[in-house]
Amino acid sequence: MSDWNRRLIHYLPAWQWLKHYDTPTFKSDLLASFIVIAMLVPQGMAYAMLAGLPPITGLYASIIPMIIYAIIGGSPTLSIGPVAIISMMTFATLNSMFEVGSPVYIQAACLLALMVGVISLLLGLFRFGFLIQLISHPVIQSFIIASALLIALGQLKFIVDLPLKANNIPEFVVSVWQYISLTHIGTLLFGLCAIAFLIYAPKLLNTNALKGLFGSTVLLSRTIPLFLVVASIALVYFFQLQTLGIKTVGIIPSGMPPLDMPYWNWTLVLQLLPGATMIAMISFVESLSIAQATALQNRSQLNSNQELIALGLANISAGFSSAFPVAGSLSRTVVNADAGAQTPMAGVLSSLLIIVVSLYFTGFFQDLPLAILAATIIVSIWKLVDFKPFIEAWKYSKADGIAMWITFFGVVSIDISTGLIIGMISTFILLLWRISRPHIAVIGLVEGTQHFRNVERHQVQTTAQVLSMRIDESLTFLNANILKGELINAVSQQPKLAHVVINCSSVSSIDLSALEMLEDINLELAKQNIQLHLSEVKGPVMDRLQSSKLLKHLSGNVFLTHYQAIQTLSPQLLKTS
Repeated sequence: MSDWNRRLIHYLPAWQWLKHYDTPTFKSDLLASFIVIAMLVPQGMAYAMLAGLPPITGLYASIIPMIIYAIIGGSPTLSIGPVAIISMMTFATLNSMFEVGSPVYIQAACLLALMVGVISLLLGLFRFGFLIQLISHPVIQSFIIASALLIALGQLKFIVDLPLKANNIPEFVVSVWQYISLTHIGTLLFGLCAIAFLIYAPKLLNTNALKGLFGSTVLLSRTIPLFLVVASIALVYFFQLQTLGIKTVGIIPSGMPPLDMPYWNWTLVLQLLPGATMIAMISFVESLSIAQATALQNRSQLNSNQELIALGLANISAGFSSAFPVAGSLSRTVVNADAGAQTPMAGVLSSLLIIVVSLYFTGFFQDLPLAILAATIIVSIWKLVDFKPFIEAWKYSKADGIAMWITFFGVVSIDISTGLIIGMISTFILLLWRISRPHIAVIGLVEGTQHFRNVERHQVQTTAQVLSMRIDESLTFLNANILKGELINAVSQQPKLAHVVINCSSVSSIDLSALEMLEDINLELAKQNIQLHLSEVKGPVMDRLQSSKLLKHLSGNVFLTHYQAIQTLSPQLLKTS
């Protein structure tokens, strides 16, 4: 492959699959796009409503961003567009600043998408994709669960037709207490029936009788939300349910998304910057996780920085096309893959179909009840509200469990962005706490081998003349004094001690504070006629030590292996093993 081709594929992944595109692949992609559209239209409108925006913006967010990602992104099946978590974060960022649904609110949402895109693009161009990994998976998982709970609670206002607030649970409880007596019974029944249908219809389709009649019902079950939308519109239209107080979407403007630079000024940019940064981080983490899962199944390659660039440009296009921040959708990506999508062309075809809907079929949705869109969100998002990960994390690691609970309570008690920040801070505090309390073990020789293990866990051989210690962490100012204290305690218990050997097999780095601690220990041990030795020092650590004074004044030696150290210092121990 020529350098020109290699560079073109690196910066424009679409070039690779377009060269080999054929008719059978097109047919597979076209079928997948029709299946995804059945899910995307009601979802896109529902998530726009979740973001506090007109439903049509959900369709706008599914057009140009998806085409941009198909050209630049690396995943063949990732579906870019509106998603629940990002919509909720958009609402959480904007609702305290502007009146929800107002022209200035809509412009701010477009600017927010543009800012998210610029942040993602810059991170990708400067190869800072690794920074996103600073958010631990337990924190992300807890954040998604807590956000899903708030999203579901926030949609209840459309099920009961009440002005409920759900930025956090205390606010939600107060608003329920204030307005519960004003619940609209007709809307409530309509919403509950929709939820029941969305839950039980797929189970009914999976019965053996229907499977025998239709064969595989997997793809058919994906169209259930669209069927519910069509059926509810028909009910409202023919029975004039608006007269009973059932609220609908109303008039939706048709046409292509207006292309324009959103209004901005530096004051507004600074106001939106924290929210845009949080959305960019979550958008990338969620999208990359989904893309990696499908890449593993398809054995395709992904570059995290290239994905950041693609996601950044997709969000920039969303900002210029009257939409709001977008990300990769797990549910639509799974449907896309299950439906047989072979290349990103499936996303392009989905976008073209959305254009047709936007141009000619928006009038069809004006009688769509808001309760139906809310029911669609509640059922799809409630699957994420699962507390088993909290229990599993607590059993495996108390630190991860604590970080998850802190994040969860931060999100549901304060708000989404603050809760995420609190979770990230707690992760770093717990990480520092763990590093400052490393595992330090006195080790001995396993009989008949050259291996050394913890004397408290294994049957090992030791000698009164040699103390062997291993620290399972890099040596820094956080833990240097801990090692010194442990070593002093161990030395004080062995009056016949002549040698101390520190096994450095798990030490990847030593900072200046730790180096000074080792120099102090070397001097203090020398005063007691005890030599200090090091073993199994890694190359990068040895490079640092050679530029210090420690090796020049070290009372003992540096051994390649710990076995060699014992072989030299206490050969009689080896004779008995």
